[in-house]
Amino acid sequence: MMEQVIFFTILLGFLITVLLSPIFIPFLRRLKFGQSIREEGPQSHLKKTGTPTMGGVMILLSIAVTTLIMTAKFSEPTSTTYLLLLVTLGFGLLGFLDDFIKVALKRNLGLTSKQKLLGQIIISIIFYLVISQTGFSTEIHIPLTDFSFDLGWGYALFIIFWLVGFSNAVNLTDGLDGLVSGTAAIAFGAFAVLAWNQSLFEVSIFSVAVVGAVLGFLVFNAHPAKVFMGDTGSLALGGAIAAVAILTKLEIILLIIGGVFVVETLSVIIQVISFKTTGKRVFRMSPLHHHYELVGWSEWRVVVTFWTVGLLCAILGIYIEVWM
Repeated sequence: MMEQVIFFTILLGFLITVLLSPIFIPFLRRLKFGQSIREEGPQSHLKKTGTPTMGGVMILLSIAVTTLIMTAKFSEPTSTTYLLLLVTLGFGLLGFLDDFIKVALKRNLGLTSKQKLLGQIIISIIFYLVISQTGFSTEIHIPLTDFSFDLGWGYALFIIFWLVGFSNAVNLTDGLDGLVSGTAAIAFGAFAVLAWNQSLFEVSIFSVAVVGAVLGFLVFNAHPAKVFMGDTGSLALGGAIAAVAILTKLEIILLIIGGVFVVETLSVIIQVISFKTTGKRVFRMSPLHHHYELVGWSEWRVVVTFWTVGLLCAILGIYIEVWM
């Protein structure tokens, strides 16, 4: 029964996005909601100027509809489902406002960093307040050891850091056609397996709904992309995967399964620190995917390589959690 639910969840999520795209993409184009490309970025990206963005709206709609329909088929949705959707749609709304300001109001930077951070923190606090009412464990387990430690009230700060951090990490990774769509599908697929292994079926259904939605989006987002997800999609996916990791109590495993997002973020941090302290750059450009482009790799080669690394990280994360 559950295997059928998982299969049809992926299929439904995929079909909703695929069927919406031929309607939504021309609509975005008519509204002139085209991507603005930064001049300081790789010159090869300038040809992408005007490609419709805010495609993340399709992903969010597909995730929400698929999750609610398929969870209801299995059992009545509980607070877990609504909490995951709250985080996903909440971060997605922030991304939508950011994208809208960029493309409609022609302010290339979108929301200010303080506005975006404040919104992310508020959503994270709501998430914590809800789970804290359920007697949710505040312990953090260190993989490959028997060691756990209780953060107590500090777990609230941890949740804020995790949700905000991974939301921004996925956002930083979203710089090449299909990069985040592929890596997100792999990471959520891994957590779907782990959630199912814990009998957390609502979390598993939500995760595979995301897999189906982003794979459907990838049909139109693969190189050369016909649409970009924008911050609407990337901020939502980052917040969602952090929420899934927290609800499965696999917070630290996320650092492994989401290894591509972690490395991309570290490359930016290293670049900034190096340039501010020594005046020299470690990478030709950050995030890391741009470095490989400037080294001479084709965009498709970079994306496929990062997908492969993401798959290896996902397999490693599952192996550590299930078999070690």
